[in-house]
Amino acid sequence: MRYSVFLEPVDEPDFEGYYYAHIPTLDLTTHGSGVDGALSAAQELVEAWVTEKRAHGETVPTEAKSLIARIEVADALLGL
Repeated sequence: MRYSVFLEPVDEPDFEGYYYAHIPTLDLTTHGSGVDGALSAAQELVEAWVTEKRAHGETVPTEAKSLIARIEVADALLGL
């Protein structure tokens, strides 16, 4: 099974160099030090989550296809 992971830097002084790892298909988020740490944390979280779901006879969502896109909003609209 494959899942897309969206990474973004944590914007907090005490977490310099950390990244959030979002797994949209499963609605899960974790974090780790650096990109590799965040991906490792995501791997561990997804494996534990899938194991728990299966242990309770629940279905595990699969990702059919993922796309990442960006939109821009004018600074003036954001009050900047």
